[in-house]
Amino acid sequence: MNVQWYPGHMTKAKRQMQEDLKLIDLIIELVDARVPLSSRNPDIDKLGQNKSRLILLNKADLADDRQNEAWKEYFQKQGIYVVKVDSRNGAGMKTIQNVIQEACREKIERDRKRGIKNRPIRAMVAGIPNVGKSTFINTFAGKACAKTGNRPGVTKGKQWIRLNKNVELLDTPGILWPKFEDQQVGMRLAFVGSIKDDILNMEELALELINYLRENYPGMLNGRYGISEEGAAVEVLGELARARGCLKRGEELDYTKASGVLFDDFRSGKIGRITLEWAEA
Repeated sequence: MNVQWYPGHMTKAKRQMQEDLKLIDLIIELVDARVPLSSRNPDIDKLGQNKSRLILLNKADLADDRQNEAWKEYFQKQGIYVVKVDSRNGAGMKTIQNVIQEACREKIERDRKRGIKNRPIRAMVAGIPNVGKSTFINTFAGKACAKTGNRPGVTKGKQWIRLNKNVELLDTPGILWPKFEDQQVGMRLAFVGSIKDDILNMEELALELINYLRENYPGMLNGRYGISEEGAAVEVLGELARARGCLKRGEELDYTKASGVLFDDFRSGKIGRITLEWAEA
């Protein structure tokens, strides 16, 4: 299945991010915990050299917790701090503040030696489209966040959100695009809803998801829909259509509707906690 994306501003966005990086101490990178590698752009490792790094495994509540822990370890081995969060309901948000201080300890120490006290850590939120950057900024900053205006030496038009006396957040998130050389990446992003459904063949995608779930999470489809997981994927989708009353006129099975049910349930965690790419042991 061929999934593509045509963002016209890739180069511009990357250039903008390179400029913004000159102003900050810490990159807070959001990834989708269900697809931690597919939902990040490897360029960020190059762009973010010499910066403190924090990865947030967002939507961790929807992902397999054993895999959350495995991915946490994977990134930590690369010297990156990691926090599991669900920015929609605020889970994990309280620990971020302390981790930011820890990640920037060397910078704070350097400042102290130079006699600079209480200079806030400046951070930028980065990630691919639809990974939850805006939701995170709003949840993290809360309603009371005050935007601090232009500072001397800061590019005109840059807005900083003062979170507290210790942290300021650049309010324009850094946007990166995923690498689509690998078709599996496109498919995983389509599964989690990072690519608009209306440009995809949802039935074809549903068959791929059924195959993945049967192989890696056997019994989950049966647990949710009370259907057999045996036979061809299209038969399983037919069973699901029957179980959920997805019928056209004349009792004909409505595979499109059944695919919609499957994806709604998968994306909202109703089938169970599922991770689509596993960290290597």
